[in-house]
Amino acid sequence: MSARLDTAPGYRRMTMHDLDIVMVIEQAIYPHPWTRGNFSDSLAAGYHCWIAECGDMVVGYSVVMIAAGEAHLLNLSVAAQWQRRGLGSELLRFMLGLARDCAATRIYLEVRPSNTAALALYTRAGFSRIGVRRGYYPVQGGSEDAVVMEFVPDARHAGSGMRGKT
Repeated sequence: MSARLDTAPGYRRMTMHDLDIVMVIEQAIYPHPWTRGNFSDSLAAGYHCWIAECGDMVVGYSVVMIAAGEAHLLNLSVAAQWQRRGLGSELLRFMLGLARDCAATRIYLEVRPSNTAALALYTRAGFSRIGVRRGYYPVQGGSEDAVVMEFVPDARHAGSGMRGKT
């Protein structure tokens, strides 16, 4: 593992003005990245879109949809040069706290089985595998399944969220 973060990142709501840097990060870390339209649609729909910053640098971001007591983590990403420093865990902890604060009693996500680092992150955070979506992700020449995971907050996770700037 690389060096840990010296200080906790700051968080703020994502805006349309952030999409240029978000797209640079997204395209650098994924073979099949979200489009600018995916992010702008998420903002327009009122999803919880957050930026993680260290100093004045955007180092990560996340998008979660929360409705009817459930949350769906749609995107959680850390810039390549900031990975393996604990930032993914911090950003996930923040988003879980946000979902809990919005009365979500269950949190779901999909993750590529080939993304072993993300699987490990979500498992360490308390997510459990609950299913598979066949052919969910595009890959060169075909598709890849998605592992469906669920997190059910309980007393062990109370207070694990962090407040961001609004």
